[in-house]
Amino acid sequence: MTTKDYPRIVVTPPGPKARAIVERDEAWTSSCYIKEYPLVVARGQGAMVEDVDGNRFLDFMAGIAVSSTGYGHPKVVTAVQEAAARFLHICGSDFYYESMAVLAERLAKLAPGSSKKRVFLSNSGTEAVEGAIKLARFSTGRSGLIAFKGAFHGRSLGALSLTSSKVRQRAGFGPLIPDVHHVPFGYCYRCDYGKTFPSCQLHCVSTLEQDLFARHVDPHNVAAIFVEPIQGEGGYIVPPPGYLQAIRDLCDKYGILLVFDEIQSGIGRTGKMFAADHVGVEPDVICVAKGLGSGMPIGAIIAKESVTKWESGAHGSTFGGNPVCCAAALATLDVVESELMANAAKMGSLLLAGMKSLAEKFRVIGDVRGVGLMIGAEFVKNRDTREPASEAVHDLVNRAFARGLLLLSAGKSTLRLAPPLVLDSYDVETGLGIIEDCLRTLNGKQ
Repeated sequence: MTTKDYPRIVVTPPGPKARAIVERDEAWTSSCYIKEYPLVVARGQGAMVEDVDGNRFLDFMAGIAVSSTGYGHPKVVTAVQEAAARFLHICGSDFYYESMAVLAERLAKLAPGSSKKRVFLSNSGTEAVEGAIKLARFSTGRSGLIAFKGAFHGRSLGALSLTSSKVRQRAGFGPLIPDVHHVPFGYCYRCDYGKTFPSCQLHCVSTLEQDLFARHVDPHNVAAIFVEPIQGEGGYIVPPPGYLQAIRDLCDKYGILLVFDEIQSGIGRTGKMFAADHVGVEPDVICVAKGLGSGMPIGAIIAKESVTKWESGAHGSTFGGNPVCCAAALATLDVVESELMANAAKMGSLLLAGMKSLAEKFRVIGDVRGVGLMIGAEFVKNRDTREPASEAVHDLVNRAFARGLLLLSAGKSTLRLAPPLVLDSYDVETGLGIIEDCLRTLNGKQ
């Protein structure tokens, strides 16, 4: 295994240059920003991030699963530079350019299933979800929407109405859009119904008919069910086998559209292009963003042609499908398809095995789950009661930052591992080593 020049801490972060920028930021930026820890980035390369004081970090969070090809990937950088030199922008809602047509065709053909697809390009995942809400209501002539507890679909008003991750994301913004219904997700580690898979026979799906459709909303008034194939912000939760197919069957029974939010799970992160590819389920609509542009702002709604019924002018975007972003997306897809999808599967297996090994050593880890490089480790105070250990995750994330490893949490008490897809065995072993050292200090503290 080749030793690399990171992680490397030369001054305790945040160093003097970082502190000055943090102070300036805090004086002028909006109070709504979260700022997980005082990382002030100067540059990046591959899976390495360097801050303004010269500290080098191993990145296990990729800007929340965005930097799919790592930092400064030469193919992506060249594509962006060449596109920027030609022209920075011309509105794709009103005019034509080749990269937009090529990207739309590429995404349509990559999407799961045999149905012909059509693509609308957006600026972000949230905007893709907003458009999908409009498309679902327009296409079906229905208003009802179903989403899941723990879901995160974005922060603008429509997307926020589907979001059910943290109350602070919704508090004070009501009334949100009407006719949205939330139901429990297929979260086997914390089943809302107190049941156990597989003896439950997917009760969390069948109860939609038995309760929601029987007591609260006529299924023939429901336009769409929005679901993350792997729940992201809610805690990197992988639903049980057969779950997504059961939802597909339910949608088919009542003429409801199935919308997969693959904003975090798509574009190679799970070892396949889409998480849907692991289960062989074809949704009616897919929303993608995050890793699609390797950090450039771009998202997409990929919908069956049979669903794409809205007329010219019914939806649009000034900057969606910007030509420079399209170039980044096309280069990203090239690299992901040819190299990184397979690498995500290989390195993901190593990382998942490593985290499961740590769970055998440290009882604070109650559950480890994931697919490819989308892995969650849920922390608990007691394995029997499964009481969330939120402070332990927060402490671990900050200790790791001080050691040169970038991590993030998700859900109530889950450590999320979503590194760039360029991760190699050195990165996996180094990251696991730092996590283990931090867990030892946590264990000693307790």
